[in-house]
Amino acid sequence: MPPGRRGRKPQKGARLAKLASRVEEARTQGEVVTVPWYRGQRKALRVLSGIALWHTPGITPLPIRWVLVVDPEGRLPAQAFFTTALTLTPARVIELFVWRWSLEVTFEETRRDLGVETQRQWSDLAIARTTPVLMALFSLVCLMVHRWREHWPTLARSSAWSLKPEATFSDCLALVRRRIWSETYFDTSAGEQDPVQISPQRLERLLDQLAATA
Repeated sequence: MPPGRRGRKPQKGARLAKLASRVEEARTQGEVVTVPWYRGQRKALRVLSGIALWHTPGITPLPIRWVLVVDPEGRLPAQAFFTTALTLTPARVIELFVWRWSLEVTFEETRRDLGVETQRQWSDLAIARTTPVLMALFSLVCLMVHRWREHWPTLARSSAWSLKPEATFSDCLALVRRRIWSETYFDTSAGEQDPVQISPQRLERLLDQLAATA
């Protein structure tokens, strides 16, 4: 820039105080908001919020909304949340965070209890398609078993080395398989003197499925 000429207008201002230094301000002067909380409860919190510029050298500053949250009861540590959706209210930001945690728990329990493992496809698009379909399939199995409530007393299948006080998802899946197979393969013909319960072609298909799921 030639001497004596003004440069371009700065895109960022002075550095703001760290949010860690404003915790006491939020605790004493923050706005009280009541938000949906875990386990269907509602919780009162104190918040400070504002809009600032997130600056990284070499990149155009990005406006963000920051939300500093403290628990008036002192049971939870102070937390800060950030979003680029500037029109969201502080209460809405906290609500979305609570929802996000519930989704993460759902995915973790799906892996732990239902056996949905990391997909083996090489394509990200294939993974994005397969995982929701698997979760939808598990949901359908649960709904079908709930409809067949009369089978619940005998649903749990224990073995000599594994006693199960309650039915597991594998038991639910076995019940659904059994009902589908019985209605698809084991039909009878009233016009024949000797009923034909299954054709050779269907028997081969059934054996293939049994071999694949054993």
